[in-house]
Amino acid sequence: MRLLVSGASGLIGSALVRVARSDGDEVLRLVRRKTSADDEVSWDPAQGTGPDPRAIEGIDAVVHLGGAGVGDHRWTDAYKRELAASRVDSTRVLANTLAALEHKPRVFLSGSAVGYYGDTADTEVDENSPAGKDFLAQLCVEWEAASAPAAEAGIRTICMRSGIVLSTRGGALGKVLPWFRAGLGGRLGSGKQYISWVARPDHVAAMRFLLNADDVHGAVNLTAPTPVTNSAYTKAIAATVRRPALFAAPSPALKIALGQFAETVLTGQRVLPTRLQAAGFEFGYPEVEGALRALVESNA
Repeated sequence: MRLLVSGASGLIGSALVRVARSDGDEVLRLVRRKTSADDEVSWDPAQGTGPDPRAIEGIDAVVHLGGAGVGDHRWTDAYKRELAASRVDSTRVLANTLAALEHKPRVFLSGSAVGYYGDTADTEVDENSPAGKDFLAQLCVEWEAASAPAAEAGIRTICMRSGIVLSTRGGALGKVLPWFRAGLGGRLGSGKQYISWVARPDHVAAMRFLLNADDVHGAVNLTAPTPVTNSAYTKAIAATVRRPALFAAPSPALKIALGQFAETVLTGQRVLPTRLQAAGFEFGYPEVEGALRALVESNA
């Protein structure tokens, strides 16, 4: 398989590239700068410039994982525009480029997130559930809609609604592990909000599965089948590193520190991977306790 990947240097993309190459696939990486290696293809979605069609003609599959970090900065108006541009605009540019190719790829996996559902409290939701109304939910709606040109051109298109990806190498878990190891970890707010999570090896395996699942298209939740509350998640991390979790970040303090982004931290989604499991995918890490132990032990 010839695979084109955006966001190839990120937490998920780097793992996907490594696994794909170990399986014998040829991987090209989309980069937003001048190329410096034979496996790189340049593009500039901020300027509306897609990759050179000649460089990607005949590619079999595309995985689009780019996007500014949701929790990297306070949600000022400027940063919300950056979040939207880095997802919606880049997806539209790439989808239009793929749609115009003479020899189109078989499949296009495009990023999205469980934020699509808004705050679901303790209600279980799956791909048939409606979108939420908050900023992140509406961003996901626009993000997914931007992939439409590829689907309309006959490319099998999947919008991957990813949960929180767990890895010791970065992301939400990597950032808090040092605090938990120091005995300073704890729940956020009430701790009752649900977290829809997925171990990074399972996320990569699910993408590999979807690349070849010819009957699957549309929205697919990439989350473990057992979402947990923030309190349970906190206790599981503490147990894994054998430290107490005595602290808590109260809601008012989070709102002061994080601004509007605190809404995302203090609310949650109880998301089920219905379509992924119906297609036959089996999770290697279905329970958060086992996933955390395995990730910490292997530093994965």
